[in-house]
Order: sequence, then structure tokens, then C-alpha cells
Amino acid sequence: MRFSLWAPSADCADLVLDGRRIALHRGADGFWGVEAAAQTGDRYRFAVDGGDPLPDPRSLWQPDGVHGDSRIVDKAELRSLHHDGFQPRPLRDAVIYEIHIGTFTPEGTYDAAQAKLAHLSDLGITHVEVMPVATFPGKHGWGYDGVYHYAPMPSYGTPQDLARFVAACHRHGLAVLLDVVYNHFGPDGNYVTAFGPYLTDRVKTPWGDAVNYDGPLSDGVRSFFIDNALMWLEDYGFDGLRLDAVHTIYSFEAVHFLEDLVTSVRNLGVKLNRHLVLIAESDLNDPRLVHPPARGGYGLNAHWADDFHHAVHAYFTKDSNGYYVDFRGLEDVATALRAGYVYQGQFSRHRQRRHGRSPEGIESRQLVVCSQNHDQVGNRAQGERLSMLLETRELKAIAALLVLSPFVPLLFQGEEWGAGTPFIYFTDHENEKLGRLVTEGRTQEFRAFDWQGEVPNPQAPGSFTQSRLDWSELQERRHQELLHWYRRLIALRHDALGPVDHTEATVAFDAAADWLTFTVADLLVAFNLASRTRTLPLPAGGWQMILSSADPVDDGSAEFPERCTRVYRRTAHAP
Repeated sequence: MRFSLWAPSADCADLVLDGRRIALHRGADGFWGVEAAAQTGDRYRFAVDGGDPLPDPRSLWQPDGVHGDSRIVDKAELRSLHHDGFQPRPLRDAVIYEIHIGTFTPEGTYDAAQAKLAHLSDLGITHVEVMPVATFPGKHGWGYDGVYHYAPMPSYGTPQDLARFVAACHRHGLAVLLDVVYNHFGPDGNYVTAFGPYLTDRVKTPWGDAVNYDGPLSDGVRSFFIDNALMWLEDYGFDGLRLDAVHTIYSFEAVHFLEDLVTSVRNLGVKLNRHLVLIAESDLNDPRLVHPPARGGYGLNAHWADDFHHAVHAYFTKDSNGYYVDFRGLEDVATALRAGYVYQGQFSRHRQRRHGRSPEGIESRQLVVCSQNHDQVGNRAQGERLSMLLETRELKAIAALLVLSPFVPLLFQGEEWGAGTPFIYFTDHENEKLGRLVTEGRTQEFRAFDWQGEVPNPQAPGSFTQSRLDWSELQERRHQELLHWYRRLIALRHDALGPVDHTEATVAFDAAADWLTFTVADLLVAFNLASRTRTLPLPAGGWQMILSSADPVDDGSAEFPERCTRVYRRTAHAP
């Protein structure tokens, strides 16, 4: 089989295969290679310029961890496990569900997660978004400090187990998105700089040196990440990628790395006759992420829009610490429903500068919004979910705002039943000094939020075990009530919004009186958020109430019960 290594500045390079040292031959574009007899499962490493043998930066399997030997994986076997012929629903029709493999089930494996797919399908989910699985240090963590981007995390299962998980999702009618981190490498087990200029100190990220996307010899770095994206999509059968924190991908060439990636993924989609998507996480409120290159953009399919979450969270919890200081109540909830962006170039108190730009030209299906996700829950000091901060009627109102918004809704694992388990930031760094620095940094980070209570130690085993979902909660009546509400909302979204190519929300509100209404397609969603009964002004036309958070006591009369959410369907248009 063929072994290949990118080491553009090396004078010599060797393959160490099951103890045998074999010289590599210099090829084009900084690559070295050799043909050697080997089979699936064999151990190997690479060495350059007589140095110590190190794991392969493109290793497909690191069963012994980030410092262990690389193992050979048969890509053809992975491809043979695909569920042929599956085509995902377009993002226009998507309801995304974010999971962390290690805490989604008690076992924390790909195999165990398969047993929960029927729950997601019955809920009405269309896309499962998996938090990063690229191999990171230790046995558990969030995955954003991965160092082997091509190798699935061994504590979750084998590469074959991951491919079978994707195939199982497809059998349940679920598309699968993978969260990938192309803005940095983790600090522990990161040997890539021994082989080539993967990083640059010209630009810094919150995690250290930036990835070298535009400096000398950066073509090989770009190829590393683009080939990685294509591997997940072709070899494992993922239907798209969520790109972590693209605002920390620094690429100053005429063709930005993201545009380059979009072109490569689009070409693969044509080759495979599959609809593949790229969704960016960004806090810039920048429509150029989704604008086509002809309009000066990068051409991504969608991006996360955090302002929706921030506005909703700040209004319902009254939290005004940290970045929530920028959000002013129901007015910003209304703006988020209309435009996706609250900040469109005005001054941000939190940032102490202008933030964002106009979302002109963005379609609703190009913005992914949430009321909870791994960041917004896990980056609270105690990892509290909204279900730990609010009552059921408030949770139902938030669910209706999210699911029936004109944007692409994303749920975080357990949100649909108001899970009572936290999602805490947890790590398992084997490097004692690094673990201590992470713990100290976590404490320092939350000083700006002035949250009460001790910050859990990310390295403590309990931070991980407490974060596992407790599926037995589904037997409790209060959890069943919220789950039933989510199911009805999602079914209603598929029925009423699914056939609509593009839609916007028409919003009315009274911040002083705590009421808000919005219409989208043929639905009217009305909220009496005050603690007293009142009549809400509804838009002209004929409307029939089809859903109420106060069921079964709400008779649909003009008087709305306190803290009540109603959904109406249009029966006649205004004259």
C-alpha cells in the first residue's frame, strides 16, 4: 500500500512500520511517499531528519490515544457501510438536533447512540449534528481540542462503528452533520509542527497560534483541511459539516480558505450525486459568509446566528452579565425574529465597538438559530439548561419562538423534554500542568458574568458524569408534557413551513405589556408573557386556534391566560 507524508522542508523522511524503518522518497509539492507491504490494523509512525518517530498527522485511527501509534484503516470498508441512496431534506425543511456522543447515552458510544435514533425520528428531527469526534487527549471532552483531525475518537468506538452510526441515521431518515474544528489544533499531542508549517505566529487565536492558511507553504495546509472535509463526507457518509468559529480562520489571500472549501465540497457533491452542506459558526453577523463569491462572499449554505439566542435568553432569564448586556428585552426578540441579526452595525457595549452589518440578501433558511446549544449551556459556570432556570410555560414559549421561527431551528440534546442534567465544560487532559491551566482559565473567564456558585473543575470526573443525559426522565409527567409540546410544534413546522421556499416573520409587540405576535406562512404565533389574563390584538383575517400552552384549560376565547402561548392557522385572508 502507499504511505504518504507532507514534510516540505525535510531533508529526509522515514516510515516506521511495525518496527521496520523504511526510507520515504521525495515527491512533488512537499510530499514524501513509499510503497510498503501492510494490512489493516498495522501500526506505523513517521520520522523526519532523523528525529523521533511520531504519529501520522493524517492518521485515520489512534486507538492508543494522541501519543500512540497510528493504525491503518481500510477506507473502502468504511464506504461499504454506507446506506446507499439516502438524500437529506434541504436546509429549508431542516430541524437540527445537536448531540455529544460521550454524554448522549450512559454508554457514550456510537453504537449506544443508534438506539436513540427512533426517538429523534419520532420527534421530527431531520438532521443530527454531532459535536467534534476528531481524536483529542484523554477519554472524554467536548472535542474542540482535537489533534488528529482524520481519526475518530477511540473512546466512542472504532471508525467502522462511526460509519455504521451514520448509516443507521440514514435508515431512520436522518441526515448527519459533523462539527469540525479548522481554526486551531489542541495543545496536547499536537506534533504537526514537526512535519510542516501548519501553524503561524503572525496571527493569534484564543487557543494560540492560528492555522497557516495563507503564509509560505500554506497550500499543503489548505489541502490537509480540505481533504479532511472530503474524507468525512465521502468515506463516512456525513451529509454536511458545521465549521467551528470561522471568525478565527485567518485567510488573507484573494481566494479565502472557506471559498476554496465550498468549491471542493460542491464538486464532491456533484461527483456523488448528493446534496452536501457547509454551515459556519460565526459571531460576526456577517452575511458575506453565505453570499455567493460573485457578490463578495464565500458561498456557505448557512451560518449560526447567535443574536436570536442572546435576545431570547436575556428576555426570559433577565440575565444581563457578559455579552447579555447588549440585549434589551422584547424589542430585541422581535428584531431577531424579523431579521436574524439584532446587531447590524450599531455600537455594542460588550465589545465596546460597532458590531455586525445589515443582513440584506440573506434568506431565512441560511440562518441557524437556537435557544440552547453546547456553548450557551456549557459555557455557563454551572452548565445550567433553561429548564433549570425557567418554568414550563416559559420553556413552551421559547420552544414556539424557536421551532416556528422562519429560520432553521437547532435543538440541544435533551432540550425537548427539559432535561434536568447540566452540560458542564469537562476535560480529561493527561498533562497535569495543562489541566491546571484549563481549570484556572475557566474560573477567570466567568468573572465578567458575575454568576453565583463555584465553577466546577473541568478535570473532575463528576463534571463529565453529571453531564450525561438521564433518559429515565422521560417517564416523568412534566418531561412528557414538554416533549409532547415539542413534537406538536415540529410537526406543525413541517406541515405549514415545509412547502414554503422563503418566508419572513411579520412581528408586532408591546414591551411594556409583555405581549408579542408573529405571523409566518399561514401561522400566527401569539404570546401573552405577562402574569395576568389579557386580550391580545391579532392581525386582521380569519384565525383558528390549533395549539395552546395552557391546554386543556384554554378555551380559545379572546382572553389569553397568563404566560400563555397560542398558535393559530389562517382560515381567511383580510379583505
